[in-house]
Amino acid sequence: MATGHTDPQRRARILDAALDLIAEEGIGRVSHRKIAARAGVPLGSMTYHFKGMEEVLREAFGRFTDHIVMVFDQHLAAPADPGQARQAVADLVHVLSEGDRRDLVLTQELYTLAAREPAYRDLTHEWMRRSRAHLERHFDAGTARQLDALIEGLTLHRALSREPHDRTLTLEAIDRITASGQRPR
Repeated sequence: MATGHTDPQRRARILDAALDLIAEEGIGRVSHRKIAARAGVPLGSMTYHFKGMEEVLREAFGRFTDHIVMVFDQHLAAPADPGQARQAVADLVHVLSEGDRRDLVLTQELYTLAAREPAYRDLTHEWMRRSRAHLERHFDAGTARQLDALIEGLTLHRALSREPHDRTLTLEAIDRITASGQRPR
């Protein structure tokens, strides 16, 4: 096993292991020992790299929100007109709701923490600000805010529904919200 000095990816592996465990077992069952075992690092690496479990969780969820913002960027960077932007938002909803269940569970775990803990609330506010910045490339600020909430809600509803709605319904909801909120070109 490599030492921290010869293993520059150790910290990232610890954070990824924490996220995997949170998604699989829930935040209440995550421990330093389980994270270290999952990451394949000595238990002492946990205290070497992090002051405590709170720091592990904050950084892990920060890493997770960076990942989701990157997904927003992948879908919303290219559209050249409002019609393409609406299509891209629909694609984003469907990718997020049909994609990795890990991301859905981590989103809900983070929201639960944010409802109780101000540090995580700050993290979710920053995440929403970054997501809306991608939407504001194509829509005014108010519309971007509504679309961000729609994306979150539709993603959750589509992922958990026994009969998720199709793309037509997603586009209809997006069209209703964006009817007057397009950025002038």
